[in-house]
Amino acid sequence: MPTTVSMPQLGETVTEGTVLRWMKQVGDSISLDEPIVEISTDKVDTEVPSPVSGVMAEILVDEGATIEVGTAMAVIAGEGEEVSAAAGPPPAEQAAEPPPPAPEAAAREDEEAPPPPAPPPPPAEVKPPAGGAAAFFSPVVRKLAREHGIDPAAVQGTGRDGRVTRNDVLAHIERMDLQPLSETPPAAAPAAPPAADAVEPAAVQAVQEEETRKLSRLRVRIAANMVKSLQTAAHVWTSMEVDYLGVEKVRQAHRRAFKEREGFSLTYLPFIARAVMDALREFPVVNSTFDLEGRTAVFRRAVDLGIAVDLNQDGLVVATIKGADDLTLRVLARRIRDAADRARSGGLGPDDVARSTFTITNPGPYGSFMSAPVINIPNVAILSTDTVAKRPKVITAPDGGDAIAVRPIGYLGLSWDHRAFDGSTAVLFLRRIKDNLETWDWEQHLI
Repeated sequence: MPTTVSMPQLGETVTEGTVLRWMKQVGDSISLDEPIVEISTDKVDTEVPSPVSGVMAEILVDEGATIEVGTAMAVIAGEGEEVSAAAGPPPAEQAAEPPPPAPEAAAREDEEAPPPPAPPPPPAEVKPPAGGAAAFFSPVVRKLAREHGIDPAAVQGTGRDGRVTRNDVLAHIERMDLQPLSETPPAAAPAAPPAADAVEPAAVQAVQEEETRKLSRLRVRIAANMVKSLQTAAHVWTSMEVDYLGVEKVRQAHRRAFKEREGFSLTYLPFIARAVMDALREFPVVNSTFDLEGRTAVFRRAVDLGIAVDLNQDGLVVATIKGADDLTLRVLARRIRDAADRARSGGLGPDDVARSTFTITNPGPYGSFMSAPVINIPNVAILSTDTVAKRPKVITAPDGGDAIAVRPIGYLGLSWDHRAFDGSTAVLFLRRIKDNLETWDWEQHLI
């Protein structure tokens, strides 16, 4: 009995997705749980596994189409069931041969028709397609090649028996896109070389150094989300200086033992995250969602902490740590590290990047001084943790006088939505984080 594969619910908040590529074509054998199609949502790209074993009988949705959850995407036939896969080019693409004429009609044509012209010279030898013996190109390959003005026979195939696959066409397109583009076609070579003063080196150099590249799906999503955030939230930025002396003493005392036990370094980020959890309990409006149209604000009791992860400068993704307010400093450090590793290896699912209530972004390791990040809506605030460095600071000496000391100093930057709360709340929230970082007994928190 054939099985219909529908667009799944990829996460709690996902309602639609875009078909990126079919990993199986009509006629291909499929095993249970083997990925058959890659779907892109507004959060992450996900491979959809097959619910059954069998053979791909029919693909119902083209690559690039955006469909709603529940839409039928493909049909998988069971083992031994007939598959109506095309064995060659579609009928419309096959050259139709005229039927042979009846004997009487042929005789009349011989009597009345003038002598036939000399036969044309034999056609030049047609080279087989670059895919080797595979003269059949799937509808997906033909459509993709046609859209980009490419002869599929000119593409080198890497599939079975040299067959040209969709990935082969995409690789061919990418090689074409990476070639420098000129605004005007090259002019014919002049009969004589131009005078030395007629050459414009700057213009020539500009053309040679200019390159056009197609945006990645991740970059397009980030761009759309950033613009939406700036058009939605009333962004305001507030910052505060923090003395990390107490945190630094504990880090240095436990640095080696922590790395041996956990397998990664103890950074400032889990200390800051733990201090933030306490501050969010004190100021729940910073952990809320603001809805102007509905004239409501949703206050959440739990904190689902979003951590912005850089993907080797190819973009970033916000991984969500569920129930972060109930986690100890050590467990927070593990969860943050695990989220970053899975984000960079492509191991995050839709629910791993959804429904954060407050976000932390950490440009500090790259050397930032102060940052004003864009709010990760529907959050109403995002905290930036910048570089901690040794700086001079005026302190109170034991005798009560002023003194200058060298301390590990860093800055916290809070971008917040002025629609949700006001400046006094933003400053008091940052002040609570600062006090926690500077005064808590972090030795006890690390146990």
